Amino acid sequence: MNNKTKAAWMLAAALSLMLAACSSERAAEPPVPTESPKPAETPKPTDSPKSVESKKPTESSGDSSVVPAPPATSVNSESAKDAKAEKEKEKETKEAKAKETKETKTTKDKPNTSEPADKQSQPSGSTGAVNDNGKAGASGPKNPAAAVTGGKTKEPPAEGTGDRKALSWYYMKKPKGQVPNFPAETKSFTKDMKALWVGTGKKVYLTIDTGGPLGDIDTLVKSLKDNKVKANFFIAGYNVKKNPDFIRTLVADGHLIANHTMTHTDMNTQTDEQVRKEIEDYAKLYKDVTGKDIQPYFRFPYGRYNTHLLKMVSDMGYTSVFWSTAMRDWEPRKNGAEDPYNDIMNNLHDGNIILMHQGSPENIQALDKIIKAVKKAGYEFALLSDIEPPK
Repeated sequence: MNNKTKAAWMLAAALSLMLAACSSERAAEPPVPTESPKPAETPKPTDSPKSVESKKPTESSGDSSVVPAPPATSVNSESAKDAKAEKEKEKETKEAKAKETKETKTTKDKPNTSEPADKQSQPSGSTGAVNDNGKAGASGPKNPAAAVTGGKTKEPPAEGTGDRKALSWYYMKKPKGQVPNFPAETKSFTKDMKALWVGTGKKVYLTIDTGGPLGDIDTLVKSLKDNKVKANFFIAGYNVKKNPDFIRTLVADGHLIANHTMTHTDMNTQTDEQVRKEIEDYAKLYKDVTGKDIQPYFRFPYGRYNTHLLKMVSDMGYTSVFWSTAMRDWEPRKNGAEDPYNDIMNNLHDGNIILMHQGSPENIQALDKIIKAVKKAGYEFALLSDIEPPK
């Protein structure tokens, strides 16, 4: 074997050994697994539907033996919004005037070098806000109705005992057709606390309050007119200002409109001066709008009162009017117009004074049906001026 052949053989052998080694290495490596399709994930069990919290049925006079007055902080109370807006506006005005007064005083005490000397001594035209002590710069009223009742900063008397004890009207239902029971304090009312809460005989007194929204005026007026029924309205003063034409329409149609205060504020939170001014301002506004004197009937906003105020209102010539049928109509009604219909028909009784809030759409939707059913039951609708209270 010559050297050339020997070299070729050795090269071939070396290549053979290298190939064998490579093959051996690959055999030792774990095979790359081909991804088998993932098994479909077992769907996670969906949360079982949460049991809906059982809500207590909306309480109404149709299913409750004790019927309270509406809350004084109703979320839908437009009067509260308007009174708050009036208060904020008044406060901003007072603060602006107070600031202007302060700036004027500063300007007066410190010469303004940016103006000619002959102008520096000229007084500002602003007099500033004035408080009860005659001092400028008074802050806004703390009382919620003070912005409309003269901006008094004097605090109302604390709710306490005796004739200042805060009271809230309610009644206790009896079986259908029977006159309800009324609060024990009515037994202590004296002759100088003129008040009504039920009449006598086959008469019903429909009283409609508008301490909140005016609602569907056209349907309301039409339902009363089509059924030839006269109603008694307690309309807050801010609503009289908002829609004087509505007031004039009611007067022209022969309805009775009574005093319900200017701001529809809980009167337990006001001073005697503020209460008196609210009532007097209302009477003046009514005369300006209608040309007539206000009827001598009054309703405490939210049915909140005390015997001291009851006597004071009586001394002003008014009879305070409460009620013997009411419902939770400041809230949406679960069954629509059926709820006010059932509330009234299930508590219909002689001399019934019905409280209905005009801002409830369900009330207005049910009104025509209610009137027809009350008449069919043998009752006549009447005005408070015709009422004969029980002896």
